[in-house]
Amino acid sequence: MPRKKTSLWLRGVELLFGQRGGRQKKKAIAPKPTTLRSTRPPAPKRISEPRAGRPLLTRAAGRWIRSFHSAPALAGRLVNHLTYALYLPATVTSCADKPLVVMLHGCKQTAESFAAGTRICRLAERAGFAVLIPEQAKTAHAHRCWHWHESLAHSEAPAVASLVEKIAGEHGFDRERVYLAGISAGAGLAAVLAVHYPELFAAVGLHSGPVFGAANSAMSAMRIMRGGSREDPLHLMEKAVDLVSHPGMPAIIVHGELDAVVSKRNAAQLAVEFAWLNRLIDAQGALRVGEQRTYSRDAVEYTDYLRARRLVVRVCLVRGLGHAWSGGDPREAFHSGKGPDATAMLWNFFRRQRRSAQRSRGAGP
Repeated sequence: MPRKKTSLWLRGVELLFGQRGGRQKKKAIAPKPTTLRSTRPPAPKRISEPRAGRPLLTRAAGRWIRSFHSAPALAGRLVNHLTYALYLPATVTSCADKPLVVMLHGCKQTAESFAAGTRICRLAERAGFAVLIPEQAKTAHAHRCWHWHESLAHSEAPAVASLVEKIAGEHGFDRERVYLAGISAGAGLAAVLAVHYPELFAAVGLHSGPVFGAANSAMSAMRIMRGGSREDPLHLMEKAVDLVSHPGMPAIIVHGELDAVVSKRNAAQLAVEFAWLNRLIDAQGALRVGEQRTYSRDAVEYTDYLRARRLVVRVCLVRGLGHAWSGGDPREAFHSGKGPDATAMLWNFFRRQRRSAQRSRGAGP
């Protein structure tokens, strides 16, 4: 029998309420003598040989670097190390002036499983961009969920922003072509980064993500995921953003029509928020500049917002898709073989965006 929508949503409840430092069943271990350990993170490791528990990073043609970034300390947390995996394609001899795609995984995923499920490395080899995948620690959340619903200072957004700044500077990536994407909780955090750190990214991709700015606790986050925001999404953006100074942020939003964990209403509300952020609609939701187009193709319902015939915001509602990455590797959790290749859809949108053009579009109130 097909799984009921209620049971799928309850799985979302279980994921979200795995709080920071949540308890997990562990085998009894005899106490060991306490020793002082350095809080300094280990040096970056180049992965060239298979390792137990992390085989996926070795399957791509390029080179993976897995390491830790010492992010700014948070209140009550003196050490704030963020694990990451950086993929450098074999087809790129130098990172200088090359694009970088930052990918934020969802709950119960790792850098390896997200890379495998989205097949992002195959596309990186063909298109010539690098991939950065920050990874949530189990010590921060039992199910590796990002805290997208908490205040900016208590979320992982500052740490991810710090990591992106460091990696882009060290490797010389093109600052005009740094892109950000995420799924589910990763999409929730990606929206926070896109709104609050627009100087870092040229465009954002949100797959199966919640509406921005409506949740302020785990309880409200579950309500938002299930039914979207009761508050006007434009009001949510107005409270968070000074539109006069914000440069705007091109966005592509992908969502499954049958998503029972994060309601598709969230995608419609995200579209309104980012259309306003890019000055395409006014405070009443009426089209201000450009044009809006709706059409269907290849089992996807599209809504496009264009300015001067240039695509700025796109919404893709995938028919028959649940809470999973469209056109991904179904062997990985939260990835589905159904629907068009979301990885390719995101890159086709990203590659036409530049941060300088974003600043130009954002000029003026």
